[in-house]
Amino acid sequence: MITRRALFGSALAGLGVYAATRFAGTPNAKAAGKFEVEHTAAEWKKLLTDEQYYVLREEGTERPFTSPLNHEKRKGVFACAGCDLPLFNSDTKFDSGTGWPSFWSPIKGSVIEISDNSFGMMRTAVECHRCGGHLGHVFDDGPKPTGLRYCMNGVALKFKPASA
Repeated sequence: MITRRALFGSALAGLGVYAATRFAGTPNAKAAGKFEVEHTAAEWKKLLTDEQYYVLREEGTERPFTSPLNHEKRKGVFACAGCDLPLFNSDTKFDSGTGWPSFWSPIKGSVIEISDNSFGMMRTAVECHRCGGHLGHVFDDGPKPTGLRYCMNGVALKFKPASA
């Protein structure tokens, strides 16, 4: 006979195994040959800092309010830290108060949006079109004209000031 305690314990153990494997920072499973810029894991680790690798290649998230790009107000372009592809114009940046650099629109054709059901919720992940690096997520609570908030990890971006 199965007791409620045994049933609950088994369910809890199963949930623990699922969470440990799903959220343990497993490498991004991208198909080879899919992106213009591709490297092996070892090559990416040489090109990126540990935090950039965690975010861009393992779909991690940086701590909120830690990116210097939160305070970047100059004219210019925010590019992918992995492959240098221009992703967001500074004119689309806004202060969302969330702790991550936020934009209301990417540069046309620069990002890929994919369904993300991690952490038990449905979200839309944003990746770099050129290298497949994880950038952040897009939400529908942004300002006009799009109503979107592209909430990006600052370590996944680099800022290039406009020429004077």
